[in-house]
Amino acid sequence: MEAALRLLLPKMLGATTFDVYVHQCKDDLLARLPERLRGYARWLPPNWRIVVVVDRDDDDCAVLKANLESMAIQTGLTTRNRAENRAYKIVNRLAIEELEAWYFGDWKAVKAAYPRVPATIPSQQKYRDPDAIRGGTWETFERILRKGGYFNGGLRKIEAAQAIAAYMDPTRNTSKSFQVLHTALLEIATKPVEPSKPC
Repeated sequence: MEAALRLLLPKMLGATTFDVYVHQCKDDLLARLPERLRGYARWLPPNWRIVVVVDRDDDDCAVLKANLESMAIQTGLTTRNRAENRAYKIVNRLAIEELEAWYFGDWKAVKAAYPRVPATIPSQQKYRDPDAIRGGTWETFERILRKGGYFNGGLRKIEAAQAIAAYMDPTRNTSKSFQVLHTALLEIATKPVEPSKPC
């Protein structure tokens, strides 16, 4: 995820500066997030935003999102979902089911990075909705790449993320979970909150 985001975020945020903070895994992120958010709540400048992105994996989408929202609310940070036209500090987003769904959403980028994969993947029924691919998104993605002669020793996720994200165009991605993230990031980039002026 980090490797992909470092290439994708400049395409979505333009001149807005950002950093990516990684965790060992999803469980690590969820365990450490409340403490990290408490720290941010004490010093976060008025024009900064936090965006939390996590794979849904096999979790219930609504439960996972509610958990993330609850963590933020407990620290006093207003989330985009609950802002109701007020300024917000945090945006919680899920990759459904995993980052690889975003690759299926921009198959032109995959094809540019790995030319031997079939161009017809997006037209096949089982791949038309990238967020609904059954049987594990990354496992399915790995099988397709292997059939094309790539990653016969196993998918090297960081290498693939860098190769594909370099070609991704956020405006053409058909993954709904990607577009929800993209919309929030465009909002942050185009409607920045002005820093508070002293009295």
